[in-house]
Amino acid sequence: MARLLLLCAASGLLLAAVAAIPPPEEAARMARYVLHSCDWGALATLSAQEGLRGRPFANIFSLSDGPPGPSGGSGVPYLYLTDMEISVQDLEVNSNASLTVSLAQTPYCRKHRYDPQNPLCAHIIFVGSIVKVNDSEAGLAKKALFSRHPEMESWPKDHNWFFAKFNITNIWVLDYFGGLKIVTPEEYYSVKP
Repeated sequence: MARLLLLCAASGLLLAAVAAIPPPEEAARMARYVLHSCDWGALATLSAQEGLRGRPFANIFSLSDGPPGPSGGSGVPYLYLTDMEISVQDLEVNSNASLTVSLAQTPYCRKHRYDPQNPLCAHIIFVGSIVKVNDSEAGLAKKALFSRHPEMESWPKDHNWFFAKFNITNIWVLDYFGGLKIVTPEEYYSVKP
């Protein structure tokens, strides 16, 4: 019973946090908000696989820009990857990618009965490249990812997991009617979510 009450309280806090989304005129804040509210995204690469070479290929990846909570995260999408993964093999040939993250995975869109394609169910498209993090950033990436995805710590060590980040060059925000909004990386990183 206590566990159920704790789970309900945690869900209520998450819903309250998700309910306070930024207004549509603050596209950079919305982009930061959506990334921090989400635990996974669709990463699209250009396939290097036989039979698919050069074609778009999307795959789901767990991600995090920091531990959950009101701090707002760093805005940097961190990932935990292995060379055994098909999309990572694509990235070894061409590190360019896009990453789509949507509030459809949160209680917000379900609460408002927004279809994932409804612009009010905000989603962000990042374009850039995937890079391995350096030693000085690895601790931050580990904390960001393992705080949201604790199962990662027990993944097989012989898979040679490594921490990576999405190096953002372009950002598109769809959070309201009237089309996409373009946000520069400078605008994105300068706002407080």
